[in-house]
Amino acid sequence: MKALKHLAAACAVLVLLTSCSALTRTATKLASATTIGNSTGSALSSIFSVLKSAGVIDLSNLTNIINLGRILTGAGTLANANNAFTNDFASGLINGSSNLINSANVSGVLSGLKKLAAIDNAPLLQAASSANTGIATPLSAQTPGVSETLSTLTSIYNLVK
Repeated sequence: MKALKHLAAACAVLVLLTSCSALTRTATKLASATTIGNSTGSALSSIFSVLKSAGVIDLSNLTNIINLGRILTGAGTLANANNAFTNDFASGLINGSSNLINSANVSGVLSGLKKLAAIDNAPLLQAASSANTGIATPLSAQTPGVSETLSTLTSIYNLVK
């Protein structure tokens, strides 16, 4: 009988530890979603500022390329995201954009970001990676994926301006 009680207690502890571990992993994923959304929102805000002042995104500007890479990286996390991740990402997106993206337009922005995730942006992401090291990789609207990305970003911009 004592052995059965010890076994039951051991099982209860194991279940508790497993549950705590699962909750910790979930909390970490949600914190990551908020952080990624925050970074993406900040990059969108910067790109929108460029669009507002210049009307176009200068593809020779390293800061613009880095921001495009941050946006595309964030968008990529939404491709197969669950609702909890998407909601926390949206919260970070609003915060990171300094409320340029808000509760009224966040759904449209998320939809646009999901469209970005579906575009093959390997050359643009490679250019962003190079830009982070201070090396400029030539980009133009003819670079695969760039024209479609810029068009989608302009559509997202039109939702928030």
